[in-house]
Amino acid sequence: MSSDFEAYEQDFGTITAEVTNKIGRIPKLSGEEKTQLVLNVDKQLEEVRELMEQMDLEVREIPIQSRAMYNTRLKSYKQEVEKLEKDFKRSRIAYSDEVRNELLGDDASSSENQRAHLLDNTEKLERSSRRLEAGYQIAVETEQVGQEILSNLHSDREKIQRARERLRETDANLGKSSRILTGMLRR
Repeated sequence: MSSDFEAYEQDFGTITAEVTNKIGRIPKLSGEEKTQLVLNVDKQLEEVRELMEQMDLEVREIPIQSRAMYNTRLKSYKQEVEKLEKDFKRSRIAYSDEVRNELLGDDASSSENQRAHLLDNTEKLERSSRRLEAGYQIAVETEQVGQEILSNLHSDREKIQRARERLRETDANLGKSSRILTGMLRR
């Protein structure tokens, strides 16, 4: 299982290096080339998110004693992805501001602040939504585990009741046997 995680880590390193390089190139390009690069980076960031989900699933299957180390690595990767997404949004803001300035002129400096504020708020909302989804998933998993435990407890209770009933029958049979043996000894 850890070999799968390490393979995902290698893919993660390769893709994030490419994304970082491309994000740095976005402000320097123009026209169709810039648009294609933005779309390409967006696609690669989606691949990185999917890799993170796969890595998260792998960590859940790793034995508990070594899971903490992998959780720490996964957490640092998540922080790296968040930083990449922020950098990408900033480069896209610069890109969209450039296009707007070409069309409208440089009158929109106050709207740049509003746009940055709006993008930050949108990013916070997306992060909160992801956390809520993760919390919901954990709640569903917890409910399933609870149902399994209740089912196990129910079957254990039935076994204990059957054992108790057999014990009572055995006790009654022993009592009868004891009376018969006592009667035989008297004769």
